[in-house]
Amino acid sequence: MISYRPFYDTLFQRSVTEYALIYKHGLPANTIHRMKHGKPITTTTLDTLCSILECKVEDILEYIPAEDG
Repeated sequence: MISYRPFYDTLFQRSVTEYALIYKHGLPANTIHRMKHGKPITTTTLDTLCSILECKVEDILEYIPAEDG
């Protein structure tokens, strides 16, 4: 499973709001919505976020292995 939890930590650390991503940087609001609901995003979007936030991919998402059961 992909988790976007690091994304929100990175936003907080850099004092960037979702509003700023949408209205200042032109990120589609649907992208934020998809991330909030754990939906996939494109590598292009990932690249854009890393560029805006000046961070690494692992500062945006993390892989959490599914538990066998």
